[in-house]
Amino acid sequence: MFQILSVAVIICCIAGVVIYIYASKTYDGERVRIYVDAGSGDAGLRDSLVSRLGDDYGGRVHDIWRKISNDEPLKSGSYIVEPGDRAWKLAARIKNQRQNPVKVTFNNLRTFNQLIGSLDDQLLADTASLTAAIDSVLGRDGVAPADYVSHFFPDTYEFYWNEPAAGVVAKITANYDRFWNEERRAKADKLHLTPDEVATLASIVEEETNKADERPAVARLYLNRLDAGMKLQADPTVKFALGDFSLKRILNKHLQVASPYNTYMYKGLPPGPIRIPEASTLDAVLNAPSHKYLYMCAKEDFSGYHNFAVDYASHQANAKKYQAALDRNGYK
Repeated sequence: MFQILSVAVIICCIAGVVIYIYASKTYDGERVRIYVDAGSGDAGLRDSLVSRLGDDYGGRVHDIWRKISNDEPLKSGSYIVEPGDRAWKLAARIKNQRQNPVKVTFNNLRTFNQLIGSLDDQLLADTASLTAAIDSVLGRDGVAPADYVSHFFPDTYEFYWNEPAAGVVAKITANYDRFWNEERRAKADKLHLTPDEVATLASIVEEETNKADERPAVARLYLNRLDAGMKLQADPTVKFALGDFSLKRILNKHLQVASPYNTYMYKGLPPGPIRIPEASTLDAVLNAPSHKYLYMCAKEDFSGYHNFAVDYASHQANAKKYQAALDRNGYK
């Protein structure tokens, strides 16, 4: 009997050693992030692990997860795998949903659909759930759909990959609420603008110039035109109305587009932003320095800066120089 027990103990020890060696396999690739979608099930988990981590290591992680999960449902999450991580440790993290947050960044976006697409690409939440969450959060607060994008500041945000859509929207729009403190709201009131109208003007300013040091002057120019009851006549609003920001020059045919965003056709601000403006551009509008310019035209040296003018005759002279430069460079 003693001999039988001894053999059994030895077999168990050997089995334990084999299991330990199998489970202690270390990852020898480069640092990588994996995504686990509960909706893909067991097979999807294995495919994801193997495709990102290799057949041997990824397969072992999957096998260990199945052993330790005790038939618990798979949980969605995202995990960073470092060189040297042991297979059993990653399997345990997946089982217990011990995630690594993801950094969600969006910038240089113009439309609501681009915003939703960017968030959809970076998080588990899909387009439908994100759209519904935005309608719920901002619609409840009385924000017009055309102004939705102004409540999403370009920045880097940290979430768990499986964060519910409502949580994503609430966290990002809270940034907007923090920005619009009493001081900034008072400055907007002094300009006779609402915060959303400031965002709309800032979006035009940002499309007009990528020179941060010029944006306050451009902002004041448009404020001067609003105060004078003039049409803004901002080329970027026409490009937005046409859905074509690649246009190098705006022709008379473009100015005929029947859209409330066409500021050559309609007075005042368009219904909403034509891009998602940065917080710094909102401040450029709120703190725009006083001047009397009413006209601007891109400089003929294509530096990205503008020539400003107080009267239309001077503006025409600037425009002729710019049109001649376009012709010389073959822009149609």
